[in-house]
Amino acid sequence: MDESLENSSSALASHFFRTEYGKLVAVISRYLGNHHVETAEDIVQETMLKATSHWEMNGIPDNPKAWLYTTAKNLSLNAIKRGKYQRDYASKNSMKPSLEDGLPFSEELIADSQLRMMFCCCHPSISENSQIALVLKILSGFSIQEIAHAFFSNTETINKRLVRGRKQLRQVSLELFNEEVINQRLEAVLKTIYLLFNEGYFPSSKNEVIRFDLCLEAIRLAKLLLESKSIQQKTDIHSLLALMYFNVSRFNSRVSKNGKVLDLKEQDRSLWDAESIQTGMQYLEEVTQSQKVSKYALLATISAHHCAAPTYGQTKWNDILGLYDQLLSLEQSPIVALNRAVVLSEVEGATKAIETLKELASQSDIGQYYMYPFTLGELYKRNQEWDKALEAYQNAKKLTPNPRDKELLSKKIQELVPNLPSQLS
Repeated sequence: MDESLENSSSALASHFFRTEYGKLVAVISRYLGNHHVETAEDIVQETMLKATSHWEMNGIPDNPKAWLYTTAKNLSLNAIKRGKYQRDYASKNSMKPSLEDGLPFSEELIADSQLRMMFCCCHPSISENSQIALVLKILSGFSIQEIAHAFFSNTETINKRLVRGRKQLRQVSLELFNEEVINQRLEAVLKTIYLLFNEGYFPSSKNEVIRFDLCLEAIRLAKLLLESKSIQQKTDIHSLLALMYFNVSRFNSRVSKNGKVLDLKEQDRSLWDAESIQTGMQYLEEVTQSQKVSKYALLATISAHHCAAPTYGQTKWNDILGLYDQLLSLEQSPIVALNRAVVLSEVEGATKAIETLKELASQSDIGQYYMYPFTLGELYKRNQEWDKALEAYQNAKKLTPNPRDKELLSKKIQELVPNLPSQLS
């Protein structure tokens, strides 16, 4: 066999596995029932294995996507013919078209099935950690190892979350998809998408600056919500999409040529993607038509200020500080308070921000999060309090699990050496 053909067949199968896996699982689960979601996943796994084998032997078909869907449909029919699924499938005879009527995987059905599955994965009976794991596994096609790697965990822990999540998922009906259910769970769905995007944008474990796959998957899922005719209230969806696009616009400027992570002050703004910023502004414009003030709207507006500023020094820090004050009134989060302190340092100086952070640490466990001592280190450095900056950076290095961040902190510590008293250096 031609090696290039084998490689291209395998690469194409891998591509379709990532892009079509969740769509197929969602549709097949809709026919078999949620309590057979693992069977649906097995069917899709078998479909992908057949694709790799068949395409390597016979070449890539003219329409590989249709080949996958036809194979998945036939394997689903074989599963339904087995006694354990016949009763479940027969009870769903109101769900037309039936699998036997032809290829049932219309774009509308696929989108609706994914939406239903997303809301089922975010059922209140399922823990937040399991919700994210289920969405990544069932809807996004991530392997258990990938999920473990993305969230600085191990495969055993992730597998346990999936087992618990699937157990609860079996009790959730895909048919209970109405306005009341949507309104009850939309916040949880958006939170899951936001956490997914953040893990891509600020990877906690991998030695990478950005996990593009996680960020793009979060945007895809949010767009799925936006395009749904079943969801009437879209303000928070617009807000979240605006926020993600503003952050996406800075992808190319976050790393220097030698691999150093760059903060906003250091980034080359000419590398920011104008098209992504414009898309974010369009989504944010939709939000301004509403009177609703939400966390995502405030975060998106903060990010819009950063994207609109010609330089770091020309950023409207007073306006951003006011937005953080509003955000804290909605959500008493130590992380929000930490970010506000950074903005406060630009408005009232580093000393005031340090005082605020110390008070925050006395009222919460934020001190266990590596960004707290890291931020203190930056502020002490600005005040030329070199010994305190060193101690803060060393604490941050101990707390972070990410090799990339440890390397960054090592460099910052090294940069302090010329300014330290000899006994400290």
